[in-house]
Amino acid sequence: MLPQDPVILLSYVNTKLRDQYPSLDALCDDLEADRAQLEETLRAINYEYSPERNQFI
Repeated sequence: MLPQDPVILLSYVNTKLRDQYPSLDALCDDLEADRAQLEETLRAINYEYSPERNQFI
């Protein structure tokens, strides 16, 4: 289960991307997360996924 608070979610997802997953798709597949919903939640706090950096910036 992913954190509900957007700021905690950002930290959690970026840590997972850095340490465990080569892409956002891999993270979402493994954690059974809805990529669109995840991106929408983080976009609401002005973060976008960067595939080149494999993190939300």
